[in-house]
Formats: sequence, C-alpha cells, structure tokens
Amino acid sequence: MAEDNKQAPPAQISPSNKNPLMILLMIVNIAALGMIAFFQWKFMEMEAKRPDLTQLLKEKPSGTPAEGSEEAQAEQKPAEVVKKENLLALDSFTVNLAQGEGPRRYVRLDAVLKMSEDAKTPEFEARKPQIRDTIISILNTKRADDLLKKEGKSYLKEEIKSAVNSFLVDGKVEDIYYISFQIN
Repeated sequence: MAEDNKQAPPAQISPSNKNPLMILLMIVNIAALGMIAFFQWKFMEMEAKRPDLTQLLKEKPSGTPAEGSEEAQAEQKPAEVVKKENLLALDSFTVNLAQGEGPRRYVRLDAVLKMSEDAKTPEFEARKPQIRDTIISILNTKRADDLLKKEGKSYLKEEIKSAVNSFLVDGKVEDIYYISFQIN
C-alpha cells in the first residue's frame, strides 16, 4: 500500500509558454490602435470646431462678399436678367445624325431661343417652320463624336444662332439654351 500512495511527481509547468514574437505583435497592434484612436479623436475635434453651413448662411447676407474673397468676386459674372417675353421655346427635335463608324445614331434636343429686346413674337411664329428646318439640317450634318464634346455643343449653338439670324428681320437670337440634349 505504501507504494500505492505514492503519486507521480507533478509535471513541471514552464513559467511562460508564450512566444516572444506573439508578445511583440500584440504590442505593435495595441500601439497602432492607439494611434488610430488618437487621430480619430483629433479629426472629430477639428470637425466640431468647423462652423455649420446653416450658421454661415444665417450670419452673412447673400449680397455681402466674404472677407478675402476678392478673387472669387472678380470671377463671378454679373447676373443676367432674362425676361420671359424674350425666351421662345422650340418643340422637341429628334434627328438622325450623320453616319459615322458604327450604328445609326440620333439626337433628341429641346432648346429655347433667347431673343433680343426688339424681337417680335409674330415674326418668330411665322418663321418657326423655317427655324426648325434650319436646325434639323444643321443637326443632320453632325456626327455623335462631334456633339459629345463640350466644344461641339458650344459650336452647335453658334452655328444655329448665325443660321437663324441670317433670315430674321426684327430682332436677333442672342443665345440658345439646351433644355435637354440626348444622343442615342
């Protein structure tokens, strides 16, 4: 029995079974999380100091320029006053474009003509078929690649304006506004 009471000596447990590399990675991870938390806190502090847009709009009247914005004020164009009587809407156009490489393309266009002060509505109404025919003829000569560029749309405006002005007697077209411009 004496031998039965003898127990095997307990296994020795090492003081640390942890890998030193694992400890180093945990320290680096904790430091990285601390830096992220610090930068987040700084960002939130900076955002809290930024004035709210609604506050800015309430503080400054829209007519007064902000301090130090002389360049911005110089770049602004004076607001153009357009009377409704000077705007003449054209019906919608759906026109085939000139055949280029690839499938057949067409353009859908809604436009408004801005007429000069001396323009008369009866003349415009009488010449509306002639104006529409001129615009359709111009659009038939254009390719989709030409019209997709900003310069192409501006050039089209100038071309339409000069063509329409060539046969108007009272008043002239000063500008053309595209209401919708779609190329398919």
